[in-house]
Amino acid sequence: MLQHKGKEKLKVSLPEDHLGYWLRYVSNNVAYALSQKLEDSGVTVAEWIVLRQMYLKNWVSPMSLAIQTGLTQGAISKLIDRLLKKKFVTKKVSKHDHRYKEIKLTSVGRKIVPRLASIADENDDYFFGKLSSAKKKQLMSFFIGVVKINRFRKSLNMRVNADDKIF
Repeated sequence: MLQHKGKEKLKVSLPEDHLGYWLRYVSNNVAYALSQKLEDSGVTVAEWIVLRQMYLKNWVSPMSLAIQTGLTQGAISKLIDRLLKKKFVTKKVSKHDHRYKEIKLTSVGRKIVPRLASIADENDDYFFGKLSSAKKKQLMSFFIGVVKINRFRKSLNMRVNADDKIF
């Protein structure tokens, strides 16, 4: 408590009193470790996310990737440019409308995704492997519930069943 003008006592919370503080603390450490591990493969975390989204698809539009990943069209455009330079994706332009483009993984891109997934799995296991399966599922459900309640992404493909208890 802080004293204000000798009369009132105001409660001033600490950063550690907030869920967001702890979420960011964990997220920063998990993401930084993953970025360091992916660096050896020449891929950023954002590039890995895009590559993984494309893995089971044939041709996909940048707009579709933006929706699926929650990234802006501008961010997706820059990521695609980087992935094109790295020869992980290829691009085609519509014959009927030159503004419409689609991309797909090249054989090099398709080959690297399982290796990157393994790195991401190992990173998750390092940070969350000591939690029971039930605790991991509960944590996942909780955060997906927060996403749903706040409508962070309308089209996010949630991995929570409708009957799962979120809170």
